[in-house]
Amino acid sequence: MVNPLRINRETRILRPLSIGLAALLGVATAWSAALLVRALFGQGHIAPSHLLLWAAAIWLTNVIVFALWFWEGDRGGPAARAEGSNPHPDFLFAQMTAGDLVPRDWEPGFFDYFYLSFTNATAFSPTDTLPMSTWAKAGMLVESAVSLATVLLVVARAVNVIG
Repeated sequence: MVNPLRINRETRILRPLSIGLAALLGVATAWSAALLVRALFGQGHIAPSHLLLWAAAIWLTNVIVFALWFWEGDRGGPAARAEGSNPHPDFLFAQMTAGDLVPRDWEPGFFDYFYLSFTNATAFSPTDTLPMSTWAKAGMLVESAVSLATVLLVVARAVNVIG
């Protein structure tokens, strides 16, 4: 919201607020997942449709939260990427290795990180974007684990309730 067209500078307050917001969303998503697991193993009956909608909301929120984390973390964040202050990427996008097939000044935008997060949560592994740093690998591991647990627990419970 502070710089909607192109993030090309970093303010002292913007980066900590962005990271704090991503952390808050991560905690809220983790809390929601814990409540879902608690409800799955509780004595009460949850309608399969509610169960699937609740899990879908948690899964999608998880994708968005990790997209924010990947976007904020890669090479020091969007402003640092725009300035080119850190040449070593945390994520190696296919466009970075495509040579003359992409513009010389190509850099990933938020949608690229959303796509990375979505494919990681769907395939439970890197697809066309490789994690290069330890924190990137750890982030993808955690996202895959949360996604896998959500999908497995909810599908198993929903099949049990339906059957």
